[in-house]
Amino acid sequence: MTGTTTAGVMAELAALEDPRARQVNEKHGDDHGVNLGKLRALAKRLKTQQDLALELWATDDTAAKLLALLICRPKAFEPDDLDRMVREARTPKVHDWLVNYVVKKNPHAEELRLAWSADPDPVVASAGWALTTERVAKKSEGLDLTRLLDVIEAELKTAPDRLQWAMNHCLAQIGIDHAEYRDRAIGIGERLEVLKDYPTPPNCTSPFAPVWITEMVRRQHA
Repeated sequence: MTGTTTAGVMAELAALEDPRARQVNEKHGDDHGVNLGKLRALAKRLKTQQDLALELWATDDTAAKLLALLICRPKAFEPDDLDRMVREARTPKVHDWLVNYVVKKNPHAEELRLAWSADPDPVVASAGWALTTERVAKKSEGLDLTRLLDVIEAELKTAPDRLQWAMNHCLAQIGIDHAEYRDRAIGIGERLEVLKDYPTPPNCTSPFAPVWITEMVRRQHA
């Protein structure tokens, strides 16, 4: 679709606003009321449009930012662009989509992983840990898993929520994918008890690392 204006897209997003969707989203810290299925359908129609994506991102509207992440060209961003964007993400869903749909596909992902993991901002650091978890699962060569477990053991319990969640995921991923570290990963989870009492819906796996690791390994061997 060519000739699409930012104003036109913003009007479409406004027309998709649903008070009930906003109510649900706001419980998760996301300040928008657009059904994500409808947002994806709009993105599919717009196709990839990098310039429009940049303009939508600049509006600082959450629904517009989510749409921008679906229609942008992930490999077109420089590290400074993505560093600025992760700090501008604000809401959990925008942060999550930025890391998963854009940064992971960008050639500078490893450079950003290293920089962000050590960032004093816990939300930025959580993006670094999400990228580390991706490497644990898909390309662990060169990662010092013992050192990662040392850091998790020392810092997981007192980490702020978003960072704690990302570090806990990394702990579970190490235990799931690397049998030689599994006992230690489970042991760390049992001692720290992070997310042990997290309310888990029926048919969902608990994010408590020992349960998560055990269940995913069981499925691999089922």
